[in-house]
Amino acid sequence: MAYVNMTAARGAWDQQTPAMRGALLMIASTVAFATMHAVVRMVSAELPALQIAFLRNVFGFCFLLPMLVSARFAQLRTKRFPMHALRGAINAVAMLMFFSAIAMTPLAKVTALSFTAPIFAAALGVVLLGETFRIHRFAAIFAGFGGMLIVLRPGFAVIETGAILAVVSAALWALAMIVIKLLSRTESSLTIVAWASIFLAVFSAGPAIWVWQWPTLPAWGGLVFIGIIGSIAQLAISQSFREADASAVLPFDFLKLIWTALLGAWLFGEIPDRYTLIGAGVIFGASLFIAGRERNTARIQAKL
Repeated sequence: MAYVNMTAARGAWDQQTPAMRGALLMIASTVAFATMHAVVRMVSAELPALQIAFLRNVFGFCFLLPMLVSARFAQLRTKRFPMHALRGAINAVAMLMFFSAIAMTPLAKVTALSFTAPIFAAALGVVLLGETFRIHRFAAIFAGFGGMLIVLRPGFAVIETGAILAVVSAALWALAMIVIKLLSRTESSLTIVAWASIFLAVFSAGPAIWVWQWPTLPAWGGLVFIGIIGSIAQLAISQSFREADASAVLPFDFLKLIWTALLGAWLFGEIPDRYTLIGAGVIFGASLFIAGRERNTARIQAKL
């Protein structure tokens, strides 16, 4: 009976259009990420963020291990080992900063600032990949950073350490996105996520040992959950981009702010202020504009 149900579910999934599958996967990733961030905040009341980041990667890899074993670790075969290591090192620092930001700053604000990653990526694409500097890209980048200033309000409000960490984390994640973009030309989603988990665990081990505290039994449960849900989120978003164009699925990524705002209000009594919501809207709109324009440009070039 279970096999029949799984077969029916797979058949129904295959009947969906790529755009619908991509949208559903993106929505699933936003729920997973928002839930993970809320649990990170809860566990951070007991354990240092550096330790949480390390164990998230360890348990995340454990979750992926059965898939790797079933394929006899074929997904770990790669000729781009140094690039995977580079992505892991950059991502490790970004994750350590992001988890630290979650531990000390309202979830909605951290999420809003994390939306600046595509803005940073657009700017870095020009510098590192030699992508054409178009006026629409400059305008969107300018608008995105304007949205960031709305959230931070320098000169009008005290900028928390957590907010600074969130912005730097977004910039580093943007750099990691550039590396992932290069890796995705030859590597599968599972290969990229698996090697990321390995290197993230390796690079975050030192900081974790430095601040290590033995978790209680409930904390262990939270850490295992963080590792599993984090890997599910990564796989969902990677496959979402494979199913459909980024501009088709990115609008749904804004749901992440909705979920985190609701969880922050419910679990921690954090009500996002209007500046966070307005700034997040500006940042996300700029990111969406960049994605849409890049897709149109790519289609025009493909016809030439």
